Amino acid sequence: MTERLNVIERLVELGFTQYEARAYVGLLGEQPMTGYALSNSTKIPQPKVYETLRRLEDKHVVVRINDEPARYVAVQPDHLMSQLEGDFGRRLAVARLSLHRLRLDGTDDGLRVMNSMGSFTAAAAKACALIDAANRHVYLSLHSDQLDALAPAVTAADSRGVRLDVLLFGRGEIALRNGRLVRHASTSGIVYRHHQARHLALVADTDEALWALAPGGHDWQGIYAKDQLLAAVVKGYVRHDLYVQQIFADLGEELEDRYGPGLEQLVFTPPDAGESTEAAPSTTKPKRTRSTRSA
Repeated sequence: MTERLNVIERLVELGFTQYEARAYVGLLGEQPMTGYALSNSTKIPQPKVYETLRRLEDKHVVVRINDEPARYVAVQPDHLMSQLEGDFGRRLAVARLSLHRLRLDGTDDGLRVMNSMGSFTAAAAKACALIDAANRHVYLSLHSDQLDALAPAVTAADSRGVRLDVLLFGRGEIALRNGRLVRHASTSGIVYRHHQARHLALVADTDEALWALAPGGHDWQGIYAKDQLLAAVVKGYVRHDLYVQQIFADLGEELEDRYGPGLEQLVFTPPDAGESTEAAPSTTKPKRTRSTRSA
């Protein structure tokens, strides 16, 4: 009895009414039954049992085998499940098409849903999960402070052939066979107040992205989404930084001569420049002898 009740509950979850589920289970495995006999065995009220059987017949869940009196048998469970699966697949396809057309025809821009994180522990756990699930390519930018938390996932992904492009701020080391580790050399050894900030940026397989930031070094906030637009933004950020560091590796001496240590003058006004917004005349500086740098 308990098993029959469980089956009835599962059928109700699949869209059957309570009477329809009871009628199907009551007929299953039995000889052809009249509505009267089915009502007696299932306790479905007689005024309802014939209406229920008609609906089940229309749905091809039961089959009427004669008319005087009408008797009914249940289709086999495998046939019923295949039928339900096919019907659901068709309804799902129609719904998907309708939603797509509504999105294209509608004037509402809609919202992009993203998951938020409020700690580095949560951000690191999600980052490791993304790296573990990656099949092709991972872009990763982080500070050496965060490297230990992600190193096992990075190493495992590298060992199974995932390409990893890792941009690392600060000191630290991780060996990669299928990618590269690029140090953020332009800020190496330069200490500014804003360098207390920490970030974690990751893109896995071009469509999943994570961005987490701690402006004061510990106050982490982050977002994650399986969203190609967010992934494109984060990947562009990481790749741009990788390009800059490669340029710095080749032309570091000249760039520091022009823009100062850490290339700070690209963004910040030099202390002796006053408040003038006019461009200062350029001064030719003697060239330093270039040294070889590696990214």
